[in-house]
Amino acid sequence: MSNTYVPLISSGTAGPLGVLHLPRMWLKVSLEARGKIAAGYPGIGKGYDAMVCAALNINPDAAKKFVADSKPTYPQFEAWIRKQPGVKLDKATIHKLNVSIAGYIHDDDTRKGILSANGLPEDGSVLPDAINLNNLDDWYEFHQAVLK
Repeated sequence: MSNTYVPLISSGTAGPLGVLHLPRMWLKVSLEARGKIAAGYPGIGKGYDAMVCAALNINPDAAKKFVADSKPTYPQFEAWIRKQPGVKLDKATIHKLNVSIAGYIHDDDTRKGILSANGLPEDGSVLPDAINLNNLDDWYEFHQAVLK
C-alpha cells in the first residue's frame, strides 16, 4: 500500500454540526498536512471546500494551519470552528450550504470523464450530482492505487 491515501469520506457525510462535506475537508487537510494525500487531491480546493469555507466564514489558511499544528480529531476540528470569530453556524446557513452541496452538478466534461473511467455509460442511469460522481471517482482512484 502506498504512503498516500485517497480521502474516502464522502462529501455527503456530515458531522455533529450537520455540515455536509466538512468531515471530508478535515480529512483532506489532515492528510495534506502530513504529506499523505493522494496525488490530485487538494487539502482545500476550489469546489466544495471553498463553498464550505465561504458559507461558514472559515479562513482556509487558518484551518490548514490549525490542522497542521494541532493534528485534531474531527470533533476537535469542529470545536475549533465553533470558536472562530464571525463563524456562521446558524441552521439557515447550514441548510442553505447543504442544499448547495447536494444540488451541485459537475460540468459535462467532468461527468463524462468520471463515468468513462468507471466503464459506465453516459445514458442518465447514474445520478448526476457531484457527490455521487465524486464517490465513484474516489472509489476508482482507491481501486487503482490499492486494490488493483
